[in-house]
Amino acid sequence: MREQTFERITQEYLEAARRIRRELVADRRRLHRFPEVGDRLPKTTRFVTERLTQMGLTPVAGGPSGLVATIVGGLPGRTLLLRADMDALPMREQSGLSFASRTGAAHTCGHDLHTAMLLGAARLLVERRDMLAGTVKLLFQPDEEGLTGAGSMIAAGVMESPCVEAALGLHVLAGDLEAGVIGVGAGVVMASSDRFRILIGGHGGHGAMPHGTIDPIQTGAHLLLALQGIVARENDAQNPLVITVGSFQAGTAANVIPEQAILAGTVRTMDSAVRTFARKRIDEIAHATAATFRCSCEVVWEGAVPPLVNQPELAGRVRAWVAPIAKRLCKLDPMMGSEDFALFAERVPSVFLFLGAADPDPAYREYGGHHPRVRFNEDVLPLGAAVLSSCAAHWLVEHPLSPNGHSPR
Repeated sequence: MREQTFERITQEYLEAARRIRRELVADRRRLHRFPEVGDRLPKTTRFVTERLTQMGLTPVAGGPSGLVATIVGGLPGRTLLLRADMDALPMREQSGLSFASRTGAAHTCGHDLHTAMLLGAARLLVERRDMLAGTVKLLFQPDEEGLTGAGSMIAAGVMESPCVEAALGLHVLAGDLEAGVIGVGAGVVMASSDRFRILIGGHGGHGAMPHGTIDPIQTGAHLLLALQGIVARENDAQNPLVITVGSFQAGTAANVIPEQAILAGTVRTMDSAVRTFARKRIDEIAHATAATFRCSCEVVWEGAVPPLVNQPELAGRVRAWVAPIAKRLCKLDPMMGSEDFALFAERVPSVFLFLGAADPDPAYREYGGHHPRVRFNEDVLPLGAAVLSSCAAHWLVEHPLSPNGHSPR
């Protein structure tokens, strides 16, 4: 009987979300047209604040450019967090859409959809506030791409007052995953990410007289190749590890050996022991390689997040809650991409799910996230809003306060 009841409630949330589709699309397109990058999102937060205020909510700051709005239900209960990321990527959009970015940034990862979906979920929950058995915190986060936003908001106290006891988030996927398909994994669903910069110091000079220099570019080239030896020869091939150097910067002239070279990259794995080992070996190999070629070396680690782990029991319940409105449920293999939602999942039982946003039109299937030509199907906006809001309502019902009025521990 309970299962039949929540299926009906989930369907009601979706029907309500479909009625506000035009509003969801307008919000998404406004965000898409004026994207901002990193942890300074003044126009984005101003717009989100205005929309939440129109709903009767009172958003407050939660760290740099972060926003938190709280919906207190008509019945006592526990507290769940719903999170959406708001930042874009520093790249030029080439989608050809009529509402394409007008700045040097672009929402090529779908965060504009996430924010619009959470705004929609906010409206649905506010309209049903009297029936909510507890509290829902809405968290609009900056700098997911830089992997600092979740940490800064946690440091600002967003998990307290009232204390958050579970968290949900979602991510749209472009490319081949058709609109409406939902993936909810259990256990590790995304890899850790540790960002590094390696500063190699040499002694510059004329390119025609290299014997009078200490060449940081040569050192960097040897180091670039040596780092892949960690993956190819030191790590168990059945336990994924990816080391990527995405930036190698040195010099400005063809006939000048520069003073410095800088390599920047990421380490990704799903195993904490492999993560620790890889960081240690990068430090060792970088310093040893630099010493071999008489260069100085500094390794700087920044923007680290652990693997993202979905709590298995909660993942099972989320699958049941979303099944009535999903086009179908699918099994997705763990991804080597990373998400700083993992920092919330370290603290409370959490689920991060994936929502297909492709379209039969080949223009929507040819490119994936982070590509300048990527397109996302806006038909998934009502579904995303319904998933977030209905799952929040179901969690509150299934996790009541204990008879003495306290949260069970």
